[in-house]
Amino acid sequence: MRRSILLAATLITAMAAAPARADDVSDAIAAAQRAYQGGKVQDAQTALQEALQLLAQRAAAALAAALPNALPGWTAEEATSNTSGMTGLFGGSTASRSYRNAQDQMVEIQVMSDNPLIAQLAAVMANPMLAGAMGRLVRIGEQRAIQSNDGNIQMLVDNRILVQVQGDAPPEAKMAYARAINVARLSGR
Repeated sequence: MRRSILLAATLITAMAAAPARADDVSDAIAAAQRAYQGGKVQDAQTALQEALQLLAQRAAAALAAALPNALPGWTAEEATSNTSGMTGLFGGSTASRSYRNAQDQMVEIQVMSDNPLIAQLAAVMANPMLAGAMGRLVRIGEQRAIQSNDGNIQMLVDNRILVQVQGDAPPEAKMAYARAINVARLSGR
């Protein structure tokens, strides 16, 4: 209960600092505040969980927006995004997009953020010797990445966003797509 109250105070403070505008997130936070002030702690907690889920959905949509358009000679499917609960083994937000060329070769980019498993991978990728054991170290812009023998790429952004570029296309195509990702948008810069 104390955790819910602290979370409510934090969310309300954050929203007060943001420009005032009506949206689903601020409506859920306002409902939580009204419920809390009315002594309905369970309703306040539910409304705060709704606000957190709505924020997670926005985060997932932002991940999808960072995925590149099709490169010349390729077509792209629509980007998809999803969010899991904030608790559990596979929480966090995900987005993915697939690309195909005229030879029916495929590249898929998957992005995952704020997942507990990413923290474990971050420790490995932070150590060049361990990361090198997983594949060839490469640079994609300012990011260190690992490219496996089949050309698949794993890149960690801000130690909380995992980018995976994979598929049956040649390694050069996977690298071109990795370089086309809007890393600044992923990290919120």
